[in-house]
Amino acid sequence: MAKRRLKNRKARYAAIGAALATGGVVVTLLPSANAADDKTPEQITAMCQRSAVLNGKKQSVADFGGSFGDGFAADNCDFVETNFETFDGPTEKSSVDFPNCEPNATEPAKVSLTWSATAAQGQGKYTSTQQGAGGGLFGFLSGSWLKHKGTLDMTVKSATAGATEQREVPVGKVLHMEFTPKMQRMTGEWRVRVDARAATTTTNATPEQNLVAPDVVEGPVILPGAAGAPGIADGTSRAVLENC
Repeated sequence: MAKRRLKNRKARYAAIGAALATGGVVVTLLPSANAADDKTPEQITAMCQRSAVLNGKKQSVADFGGSFGDGFAADNCDFVETNFETFDGPTEKSSVDFPNCEPNATEPAKVSLTWSATAAQGQGKYTSTQQGAGGGLFGFLSGSWLKHKGTLDMTVKSATAGATEQREVPVGKVLHMEFTPKMQRMTGEWRVRVDARAATTTTNATPEQNLVAPDVVEGPVILPGAAGAPGIADGTSRAVLENC
């Protein structure tokens, strides 16, 4: 088998030499010619953030914190959405306990309770490390999310829901509030392109590269805020009664 591989290699070199001698064109397939196999999704998203054009917007190196001598890592990057869904997030306790457990209690206790819950925003599979002062890749994801109703700006780290309510606590019970946020999940791909480069006197020609990094980003569904205030997290609150 080893002799056969050596023979094939000699034949290939002979063919290349013959083509060069006759002025022919040689096309060789190099390992990882696309370079996609050599880059991790984290590296591809980093290239995306440092691309000359990101989601249709022309960038300068200052947009991703680069200095004057830095160049671009890619020519173009776009986020292409492939799926969008909503679902219930984890239910969490959102208030302190309000007991009505006195031995001589005979009537429901009326309480004014305040509850508050926070839902995290901008949790991505690969883009979490690409969040910068100006929003980084999350800032550009905002445009994609705005196509969907009640979406928070992706540069904001969290959204809060809460209220003050009047409740009654029956005798022998302990009351607390729980909140279940409505969440949304956007699945898509960061598609990075590095244009082909013609050969120069000092560099070889390079083919076009197309790299893809899948991403999944989750965040809360947001209700509009009043008078320009930040939106609040959508979800369901409920009172929970337990025995003393």
